[in-house]
Amino acid sequence: MLLKKQSFLKFLCLLLMAVVLTGCHSSKKATGGKNTHKPKVETVNVKELKGLERKIVEEALTWQGTPYKYASSEKGKGTDCSGMVIGVYTKVTDKKLPRNSAQQAEFCKKLKEKDVRPGDLVFFATGKDKHKISHVGIMLDDNRFIHASTQKGVLISEMNTPYYQRTFIMYGRVP
Repeated sequence: MLLKKQSFLKFLCLLLMAVVLTGCHSSKKATGGKNTHKPKVETVNVKELKGLERKIVEEALTWQGTPYKYASSEKGKGTDCSGMVIGVYTKVTDKKLPRNSAQQAEFCKKLKEKDVRPGDLVFFATGKDKHKISHVGIMLDDNRFIHASTQKGVLISEMNTPYYQRTFIMYGRVP
């Protein structure tokens, strides 16, 4: 019985470490544009979306599979979380957003959860400081968002996972 409990605790520790390592905080680690795994490309039903929301979500989805690269924002070659947001918003709206996630949060209008729409931004504190914004993604629907993970590159995640619930700071809308 004790052996099973120890194995289970080891498993939980490994799982927790894996989740923590998927954030896009200020790590200077770069993959150099090399992505050795095949990311799962998800689809989102954009037919229900209209106008700017649809354009932002459609463009964001084209970034799936882009490898993580610190301080970069090149679709298909390498990006970090804030770089992807800048790339999407520059292409769709021609608006210039600040370069890092904390500055992007300050730039945005803070939203209540009930007011969040596809294309809005979601901010997290994934670094050592539990109150400092260090990660950003773009909402795709009421639960899913797209972002650049340091370990997996650009992918879709769900807000209702324990990790993102724990690290969530705010939603924001680009003015």
